[in-house]
Amino acid sequence: MTEQQKGMVFAFLSYAIWGIFPMFWKLLQHVDSMELLAGRIIWSFVFTTIFVLIIGQLKYLRQDLLFLWRNKKQFFSLIAASFFISINWFTYIWAVTHDHVLESSMGYYINPLISVLFGMLFFKEKLSRATILSVIMASLGVLIIAVNYGQVPWTSLLLALSFGIYGVLKKKIELDATRGLAIETLFILPFALIYMLYLYGKGTVAFLHIDITTDVLILVSGILTAIPLVLFAKGAQKIPLYLMGFIQYVSPSITFVLGVFLYKEPFSNIDLLAFSCIWIALLIFSLSKLIEARKRNAIKTA
Repeated sequence: MTEQQKGMVFAFLSYAIWGIFPMFWKLLQHVDSMELLAGRIIWSFVFTTIFVLIIGQLKYLRQDLLFLWRNKKQFFSLIAASFFISINWFTYIWAVTHDHVLESSMGYYINPLISVLFGMLFFKEKLSRATILSVIMASLGVLIIAVNYGQVPWTSLLLALSFGIYGVLKKKIELDATRGLAIETLFILPFALIYMLYLYGKGTVAFLHIDITTDVLILVSGILTAIPLVLFAKGAQKIPLYLMGFIQYVSPSITFVLGVFLYKEPFSNIDLLAFSCIWIALLIFSLSKLIEARKRNAIKTA
């Protein structure tokens, strides 16, 4: 197996795991979303830090922290990134546990297009005609949903926007994926611990108060947060960006199938029309990126 093939396997596995995440969070539907978020933060930090120790990267973790402390702009950018990824995690957990799996799927379908718009706004990146057409088509899909239901699909937009902003903040911070997750969760760990103590004080906490299955699942949420991120990082190092762009649609596609066929969420002809607009937008966007990549490769080899 070549390095590129290994990269494709790593990338596919990471997005496949993210795609089936609703099946995991559904098992914890009886637990409050805020507690699940706090548990995810705490146990992500614990298990990621343990993994960093096991692979002998504690020295590098200290170096990362020292570097961030000396570079205040990156330090505060990472704190902000931690805040936005927390919003993303909470929104996703809430959506899945409150029967909005399809909305979460839409959010991650439109996320790449949101990221492109942010690239234009914050990094002065130019938009091609194909990209502009893609954004218009995706916007039409969102508009159809809004008109049909009489409200904006806030869950989808919040997922896409929070992850898009997270990407912008992380763009200029070069950190190893595993150590980066440990530091990000470290920044928001105090808030998670305070909230858990608050729940214990109220007597409404689920962890250690319902059953062993619930306790184990909350613990496992930390591991399941770290595994796909590490796989993603390994994949991203071995394959071109345009290939990663195609593979990323595995996740919302799996989520979409789960929402329609497993969880039987309402999916009308209007919903099909809206999703079709988004799928067409992504097809145009992806094909344009593929053509651009091939042109670049042709120039390099000429």
